[in-house]
Amino acid sequence: MKKYAYIGCLGFIAVITTEFGVIGILPQIAEHYQIGIDKAGWLLSAFALIIALTGPFMTLLMSGFDRKKMMLTAIAIFLFTAVVSAMSPPFWLLMLVRILPAFLQPVYIATALSVAVSDADQKQANKLMGIVFIGVALAMVTTVPFATWLASVWIWESSFIVQGIVSTVALAVIYLLLPPMPVQEKKSYKSQLTILTKPTFVISTAMNFFMITAWFSTYSYFADYLNKAKGMDGTMVSYMLFLFGIIGVFSNWIAGKMLSWNVSKTTALFLSGTVIMPFLLYFSGDSLSANIISIAVWGFLYSPSFQNASTYMISSVPDSLEFANSLATSFGNLGVTLGTTLGGWMIVAKGASYNPWIGLVFGTLAFLMIVLRSILEKRAAKEKIIIPCP
Repeated sequence: MKKYAYIGCLGFIAVITTEFGVIGILPQIAEHYQIGIDKAGWLLSAFALIIALTGPFMTLLMSGFDRKKMMLTAIAIFLFTAVVSAMSPPFWLLMLVRILPAFLQPVYIATALSVAVSDADQKQANKLMGIVFIGVALAMVTTVPFATWLASVWIWESSFIVQGIVSTVALAVIYLLLPPMPVQEKKSYKSQLTILTKPTFVISTAMNFFMITAWFSTYSYFADYLNKAKGMDGTMVSYMLFLFGIIGVFSNWIAGKMLSWNVSKTTALFLSGTVIMPFLLYFSGDSLSANIISIAVWGFLYSPSFQNASTYMISSVPDSLEFANSLATSFGNLGVTLGTTLGGWMIVAKGASYNPWIGLVFGTLAFLMIVLRSILEKRAAKEKIIIPCP
C-alpha cells in the first residue's frame, strides 16, 4: 500500500538525517574536539561498520516480532541518540551514542520495505520500494542541508537538534497511522540463509559493496571536499547540499520507474557516475558555474545508489526480500566504512582533491561484477533450454 510506503519513507528521512547529518559538520566537529578530519569521519564510518557487522543477524533475530513495534523501537533509539549528541558530550560518548541506532537501522529499513510491498506484485513492489527510498533524497534536500546551514550560522550541535525533531515526527506518525503488524509466519533461519549459496547473489553483494565504497570515498567528505578542493565556505556548501538533494528527489523517482523496466541496466546507468564524476570534478576547476553543473550531475547519479544496490541484490533472490535487503544494507554500509576510511586517509596523505579517483577504481570493480552476473545468468538460461527431439 502506498500509505505504508510513505510512512516508511518518513522514517527513512529520520534514519538518513541521523546517519549522514554529520557529513556537513565534520570540519566543525574536528575543530571543536581538536582532532583530525579523518578521526571525526569515524562518526560516520563506525556507524556504518556496526550496521555492516550486525545488520543481517539483527534482522534474522527480529524477524518474528511485530513490524510496527520494531519500527517504533528503532526510531526511538535514533531520537535518544540525537538528544544526547546535541549536548556536545565528550568525543568518546558522542561516538558511543552514535553507534547505538546502527544496530537497528537495517532492521528498520528491511521492515519498512517489507511493510510497503506486502500484497504487491513484483512490478508494483519496485515502485513502492522506490517511494520508501525517496526518503534518502528527501533527507538530502531538506533536513541534511538545513542542518548543515543551521550549524554554519549558529552552533554545530544544532544539526543534532534537527535530527531529534525529524525522529520525533517519524515516531508520532508511525505510532498513530501504522496498524499493529504481527508476523503471521516466520521463515526458518535455514531457509533464509540458503541465499548465501547462490553465486548471482554473492556477486550482486560484491557489486553493492564496491559501488557504495566508490561513492562514499568522496561523498562522506562532501563539505571538506568542497571547502578544500573547491574553495567553498560553509554557507555555500549547504546550498550545494540542497542542490544535490533537489536533484536527488527527481533522480530517485526516475530510478524507481526505470528499475521496473530493467534492474541491471538501470543500476549500470547510475553506477556510471563513479567513472564520470572524477573527470567532471577535475575539469570544473574553480569555476562556480561548472561546479554547480558537476554537483547536479553528481546528485542525479549518486542519489538512487542505495535503492539501486538493494533492488539489484533482491532481484537475484526475490523470495527473500527482508534478509536480502538486510544484507544489502549491511554490505552497503561496509562500503560506507571502507569509502570513508579511504577518503579520510587520502585527505590526510594527498589532499581532498584526490578522493574522487578512489571512486573510479571501485566503480570499475562494481561494473565488472555486473558483467560477471550477466554472464552467469545467460549461462544458466541456456542450461534450462530443452532441445526438442527430432
